[in-house]
Amino acid sequence: MKTTKPQAPAPQVGGGRGARERILKAAGQLFYERGIHATGIAALVEAAHVSTRTFYQQFESKNALIEEYLRRFETDGALQSERQLGREDLPPAERLLAIFDPLEAMLRSPSAVRGCPFHNAAVEAAGGMPEVARFIQQHKRAFLDRLAAVAAEAGVVDARGLARQLAVVYEGANALAATCNDTDVIDDARAAAAVLLKTALEQPDDHRG
Repeated sequence: MKTTKPQAPAPQVGGGRGARERILKAAGQLFYERGIHATGIAALVEAAHVSTRTFYQQFESKNALIEEYLRRFETDGALQSERQLGREDLPPAERLLAIFDPLEAMLRSPSAVRGCPFHNAAVEAAGGMPEVARFIQQHKRAFLDRLAAVAAEAGVVDARGLARQLAVVYEGANALAATCNDTDVIDDARAAAAVLLKTALEQPDDHRG
C-alpha cells in the first residue's frame, strides 16, 4: 500500500498579540537586506505570518512602518557606532574615534555589506517619501549635534567644524563599504578621523572656525 509522506503544517496567519512585533521583525530583515522598494506588503505579511488586514490594523501605511523600522535603530541599541559617543568609560577624544570601531560588525550581513540603514532609506525615500526623508534628516542632524558636543567636551575650539568633518568621513565610510562590499575602508576612515581630530586639538584657543 502506498503511503503518503506527511507534510509540514503551513505557517499560521494571524494577528492579535505579537503581530506588530512580527511585522517589525520582518521589516528589519527584509528592508535592510533587500531594500525598501523591493519589499512589498505581500512579502512583509508572508514573513510576519499575518494577514494584509492585520498589517493595516497595525500600520496605516508602508511609510508608517518604514518610520517605525528606522526608529527601532535609535531605541534598541542597534546603531552601536553612534552610541559610542555616550560611553562613560572613554575620554571624549577617544569617543569620537570609537564610532568607527563597531562599524565592521554592523555593516555585515550574511551576504553583503549593506551600509547605514538611514542612508539606504534616504536614497530610496528621495522624492517619494517626504515624511520618511524628514525623519532621517532629523536623525542625522541629531548625530551631528552629538559629535559637536563631544568634540567641545574634548577641548576642540571649532567643535562644529570638526563634527561636520567627522560626519563626512563616517558617512563616506558607510557608503563606500556598501558600494564596494568591503569593510576594510573602515580602518582608513578611522585613520583619517584621527588626523582630523589631532589637527583640531592643536588649534590655538583664539582660533575661530
